Amino acid sequence: MIKAHALLPFMATTISTSPEATQALGESWAADAKSGWVIGLEGDLGAGKTQLVKGIARGLGITDPITSPTFTLVCEYEGRMPLAHLDFYRLENDEHILAAGLEPYFAPEGITVIEWVNRWTGPRPAHYRHVTIIQTGETERRIEYENSSA
Repeated sequence: MIKAHALLPFMATTISTSPEATQALGESWAADAKSGWVIGLEGDLGAGKTQLVKGIARGLGITDPITSPTFTLVCEYEGRMPLAHLDFYRLENDEHILAAGLEPYFAPEGITVIEWVNRWTGPRPAHYRHVTIIQTGETERRIEYENSSA
């Protein structure tokens, strides 16, 4: 007999045909969000990482404008649970991320979403979803994601 384990990772792929569709995916994830989740986003400039965050924020009831925190490193928002939006683009490695004091965001009281998460090579948070966004057309994106825990 084979037993399924809830903590085993699974992979899924979604094709988004517009920024609005990418936002809708993020909004659907927010509906199931639980405190302590960390979502790591990987993708080229303009791939749609911030569009996904906009949807997550909307799903959490956040009405503030969402922009990528490239120069501020962190934007925090209040909704039905707190959302921390981080951007590691300007940070080169784990040492810079730790020196910037960002480690507490790996165990949030709400949800943390990290753009350019591939700059971090340290341990993954306990409740982690890794997302890769690949531009496949002018407005089309292939969004691949993994959950390491449910």
